Amino acid sequence: MADKVVLAYSGGVDTSAAIPWLKEKYGYDVIALTFDVGNEKDFTLIQEKALKAGAIKAQVVDVKDIFVKHFIFPALQADALYEGQYPLATALSRPLMAKMLADVAREEGAVAVAHGCTGKGNDQVRFDVGIMALAPDLKVIAPAREWGMNREQTIAYALERGIPLPVTKSSPYSIDENLWGKSTECGVLEDPWVEPPEDAFSWTRPLAKTPAEPEYLDIGFERGLPVSLDGKATDGVTLIKELNRIAGEHGVGRIDHIENRLVGIKSREIYEAPAAITLIKAHLALEAMTLSKQQARFKERVASEYADMIYNGLWFTSFHQDLAAYVQSTQRHVTGVVRVKLWKGNSAVVGRKSPRSLYNFSLATYDKGDVFDQSASPGFIQIWGLPVKIQAQAQLLRQPEGPLSIPGNLPARRKGRGKKKAI
Repeated sequence: MADKVVLAYSGGVDTSAAIPWLKEKYGYDVIALTFDVGNEKDFTLIQEKALKAGAIKAQVVDVKDIFVKHFIFPALQADALYEGQYPLATALSRPLMAKMLADVAREEGAVAVAHGCTGKGNDQVRFDVGIMALAPDLKVIAPAREWGMNREQTIAYALERGIPLPVTKSSPYSIDENLWGKSTECGVLEDPWVEPPEDAFSWTRPLAKTPAEPEYLDIGFERGLPVSLDGKATDGVTLIKELNRIAGEHGVGRIDHIENRLVGIKSREIYEAPAAITLIKAHLALEAMTLSKQQARFKERVASEYADMIYNGLWFTSFHQDLAAYVQSTQRHVTGVVRVKLWKGNSAVVGRKSPRSLYNFSLATYDKGDVFDQSASPGFIQIWGLPVKIQAQAQLLRQPEGPLSIPGNLPARRKGRGKKKAI
């Protein structure tokens, strides 16, 4: 009996070609494992394709709820955006897939797991390092970084073996999608000067075809987690799907990003993430109302670290546990409702309210009801500016080059300068 390998199977070009290749190269029986992370409506065709390609078994596991609860929402609470743009949809799904690969490998008595990542992408790191943390005894195989075939050769290899593919040589996009977003690369998109053609997008409408009128949504949060839409309580999966639909109709969530990959190269990535962009903006707005200045400033640094941690495949680490503990602490009072305006490709926060708000109308207003004691300001300014005054008197105004060396100082006005001449 041949040894078994569990392959993370998407039904795309590389994983479809990997099934016969693993049999031909290693002699393994292949178990195709497909993950429902909100990327397909019907997995029947994918299962049929895997079996037709030579897999001895084709399993589909529905992990949407787990994905939202344990991966997407913690990243949302952290405000994780890689390089300030990418909501990390693909990157978040990989540690979950690594965990499921390890679990199924144990159940099936497999000696190895495999994935369809290339040798120049980030996902190979996320899968490999995840397996190292969870099941270091399992062998990890990545056919696409071993077989030495380019994109066209891989397509030809699969077609020669009768495997139908979702791409053509004239439109060879590589696509990955889940509830949190869709990524598209390859083909004409590899030229960063070329505007992405409209066929590269499927979740978002072009601006010319978006509604003429804006749409408003009220998103309710409890402890940093979105729990309702327009006052109606809803589960995470349903809420994200609905936001993807509504915000996508308004063209929200298109991202064209030159990205720094973990392996050291820059790549041009096209993302669609209507729900992610809308929720992150709303969450940040609620945090601005409920976190102190120091909390919010420090959390920006933590958010950057958290995004890098996800992107770099370090989900199953003590470092993640430490960051997550801080993030959870910051969310204790992030409860309230945020109103967003969806219009012409933009998701704008136009209202927010919270029972834990640090915004005090009586202190902020300039109108009737103002309780701010303005008479306290001169004394505060004297104390606040005292170190500045002392240093200026003792050092800056006495330096040989004069006070003009102080940044921002302008030459003194000469007498009569600026006066208008008589006509």
